Amino acid sequence: MRQQNIFKNPKIYFYGRFIVLRCPSCGFDAGENAKFCPKCGTSLDLVGDFILATTHTVPGYKIKRVLGIVTGLSPRTRGVLGRFIAGIETMVGGEIRAFTSEIEKAQAEAIERMKSKALSLGANAIIGVDLETSDLGLGAGIILISATGTAVILEPEH
Repeated sequence: MRQQNIFKNPKIYFYGRFIVLRCPSCGFDAGENAKFCPKCGTSLDLVGDFILATTHTVPGYKIKRVLGIVTGLSPRTRGVLGRFIAGIETMVGGEIRAFTSEIEKAQAEAIERMKSKALSLGANAIIGVDLETSDLGLGAGIILISATGTAVILEPEH
C-alpha cells in the first residue's frame, strides 16, 4: 500500500484509508488517535491551541480564511447486554447510565475525527460546531453521533 500525503500538515498523511501521524522526533508512524509516539514517547498533540466554537465568531479573533466544512462520525451499537441493562433501568426509571457513558465517548470520538480533518486542511479552529445524535433504527440499536463545523484559520484582532 502506498502512502499519500494530501494534507498540508507534513506530520499527517493517509495510508490507504487510514490517517497516520508521523512523529516529528523519530519519524515513527503512529495511528490516528495516538497522543504520544509509541517508540520514543514524544507528544503527538497537533491540536495545541485549537479553538472549537458553536458560534460563528470568536471574540478577540477574526477569520483570516474559511477552509470548508468538516465532519466527524461515530456510529455505535448498544449490544445485547447494553440493551438488557437499559431495559431494566427503563423499568425502574431514571437515567440510563450505560447509554450516557457511550454517547459521551461517541461525541468525543466524533469531535476528534472532525478536528483531525480540520488540521489536515491547515485550520486552527472550527466554528459553528453542531453535534447531532441519530437513531439509525433497523432494530439493531445503532446510534450515530455526528459533529459538523466550518474549518477556519483565525488570527487575533489587533
